[in-house]
Amino acid sequence: MPVRCLIVDDSDHFKEAARLLLEADGIAVVGVASTTAEALRSLRELRPDLVLVDIDLGEENGFDLVPRLRAETGECPPRIILISTYDEQDYAEMIASSPALAFLSKPSLSGRAIDEILRRADA
Repeated sequence: MPVRCLIVDDSDHFKEAARLLLEADGIAVVGVASTTAEALRSLRELRPDLVLVDIDLGEENGFDLVPRLRAETGECPPRIILISTYDEQDYAEMIASSPALAFLSKPSLSGRAIDEILRRADA
């Protein structure tokens, strides 16, 4: 059964490109959101296994969204991966203190990269 993914990003172009890329790699993109409110609503409605959260959501912040997503789902939160066009070193301290599972740069985004992160987390 494929991983069910929600993409949270304020760029419509990126969301569509990521959807096509991930679905070609066998990940089921069950929804997309642009804002915190949309992400929380989609999380409740869709119950994805994985949420990709952009660090920069325009006027909102992905780092602030991650704990809200985890709190919303209680004992069985989805896996959350932070994504960004920025380099991981630009946010290293914030990433390390985030409850997100990992960070993945947008240029490195692929089903294979996500599978590897999930495998490492399960090890």
